[in-house]
Amino acid sequence: MNDLFGNEAPEAPEREPLAPGAVILRGWALPLETALLTALDGIVAEAPFRHMVTPGGFEMSVAMTNCGAAGWVTDRRGYRYDGKDPESGKPWPPMPAVFLTLAREAADEAGYPGFVPDACLINRYQPGARLSLHQDRNERDFDNPIVSVSLGLAATFQFGGLSRTDTVRKIPLRHGDVVVWGGPSRLFYHGVPALKDGEHLTVGRVRLNLTFRKAL
Repeated sequence: MNDLFGNEAPEAPEREPLAPGAVILRGWALPLETALLTALDGIVAEAPFRHMVTPGGFEMSVAMTNCGAAGWVTDRRGYRYDGKDPESGKPWPPMPAVFLTLAREAADEAGYPGFVPDACLINRYQPGARLSLHQDRNERDFDNPIVSVSLGLAATFQFGGLSRTDTVRKIPLRHGDVVVWGGPSRLFYHGVPALKDGEHLTVGRVRLNLTFRKAL
């Protein structure tokens, strides 16, 4: 039943090394599940999910929104951070305290003390949506880690190396898992193949991903 509904792996280790500077914190976000989802509802009410367009003119299959001082956006002009939601012209919703708490404590547990994110990109995957291999490199410097929180349907996380052609590991991520990477792994390619259909008891037929960064 756990596999069917995309719930947590019952015997997954709490801390799982992924690569130098990278670790998976299994189930780390579960104690904050209700508070995270409630805060997310408030963000989406103010800045709804939308399918952004790449510089090449392709609509992304993953729907996105942001919170924090900066939001990641893409359009025909390129990939970048912007302090305002391009659809409303208003600042992105402020980052909820529960988001900051989770990101800072997960980074500290992974060996990156003092992490204070100013941007949270929120991705909504519906069945069939995917995110191709890419690097997170629109930030001003790469001294800070990336903290990625999975909620909802289980997904496969692809984690490669500094080159797009490097061998890619495929790691199952479930509701509540948090991945942190930085240092020698900070610019590793990563992505998510097409999400399989399913039903999560709490979140439904979607996967939500919160990606915390220090952008400015």
